[in-house]
Amino acid sequence: MHKLEEPYIELNNVSFSYDHNPVLENLTFIIRKGEYLGIIGPNGGGKTTLVKVILGLLHPATGSITLFGKDWHDFKDKHRIGYVPQRVTQNDREFPATVFEVVRTGRVARLGFFQRLTKKDNEAVERAMEIAGIAKYRDTLIGNLSGGERQRVFIARALASEPDVLILDEPTVGVDIGAQKVFYEFLSSLNKEHNLTILFISHDVDAVSQETNTVLCLNKTMVCHGLPGDLLNEHVLESLYGKHSQIVNHNH
Repeated sequence: MHKLEEPYIELNNVSFSYDHNPVLENLTFIIRKGEYLGIIGPNGGGKTTLVKVILGLLHPATGSITLFGKDWHDFKDKHRIGYVPQRVTQNDREFPATVFEVVRTGRVARLGFFQRLTKKDNEAVERAMEIAGIAKYRDTLIGNLSGGERQRVFIARALASEPDVLILDEPTVGVDIGAQKVFYEFLSSLNKEHNLTILFISHDVDAVSQETNTVLCLNKTMVCHGLPGDLLNEHVLESLYGKHSQIVNHNH
């Protein structure tokens, strides 16, 4: 029997509401070191809210959250979780900064504000750009890059803090279909070669079922949590998207 990897994120009966409207209801699950977890569900199903609760940006109404063995109230090592928000590549398109300048800001999560970057910090920034495959764009303005290249810049920014967990909210928005296969291969290499635990929010049932090694199906409550093949279950899809839902295969 294989030894289970250590728990990185644990939720126990977590609920959250906006103005008394339930968005998350009694979620209990564990994310372990090395997982590549796809979070899938309909609009309004609570996917982004779940991530914000994990990050401490929203406080749960009930339940408990444990991060790397510590209650989230006591968790101080924020740099251990890297986060790439939804639509960040589109919002920052006109920002007049080079790739290096953007990635360097990711080091602040580890250092804190107003701290001067040391040689070690700059090496971490350079390493993050290398891992993300964007070192050759070091001095390029981010607005001059494609959607897929910009997405890698913001992943590199998250990697600059040397996290143990990377959370991506709809990472292929703005990435053309042709570049998505390469992008998914990149995420897989981060998980397998760099031992990075990844949480990946998507609407793309096909991509999540093919790319990840664990799925969390969310529609306010947890519809399923298990192997990617669980997503292909007719009853699961109906619970997420209603009747007559179907999978569109993109041949990733």
